[in-house]
Amino acid sequence: MEFTKKHSFHGELSVPGDKSISHRGIMFGAISGGLTEITGFLQGADCLSTISCFRQLGISIENDGSRVLVHGRGLHGLTPPKQILDVGNSGTPLRLISGILAGQNFSSAMSGDESLNSRPMGRVMTPLNKMGARIQSINNNNCAPLKVEPGDLHGIHYQSPVASAQVKSAVLLA
Repeated sequence: MEFTKKHSFHGELSVPGDKSISHRGIMFGAISGGLTEITGFLQGADCLSTISCFRQLGISIENDGSRVLVHGRGLHGLTPPKQILDVGNSGTPLRLISGILAGQNFSSAMSGDESLNSRPMGRVMTPLNKMGARIQSINNNNCAPLKVEPGDLHGIHYQSPVASAQVKSAVLLA
């Protein structure tokens, strides 16, 4: 699209969905009280994994392809999953949901595909555990699958050795 100099511009522009915002929209909607409507949701496998995880945590989510409705149950309204939360090949929900689960009063576990389960998770586990979370690598290799036990969380001052929006988001969500 090319624009030439004009005095005014009228119209409407739609941009494609954003993976980062789509993940976080589901997460914040789930732990909020009431209804969250998300438009422009990216309907990719990674974001659909986040929806699947929160459905397993007791959150009602409607997705008709053009909008997503998240029926949030509040910060402590999640329910224990009946099985290991499977995030597929998406590191964002694995890292961010671990922050949310760290503050819950039930145990849970999260895993992904073989590729994701070979990626180190220490950059998220370290600050969360310093906050009082109880997150451990089930295979003791600093990778997923992860087990999350209830912990007594408290604020910390943490200087991350790696600039990471996922680490910051996990700490904020915890």
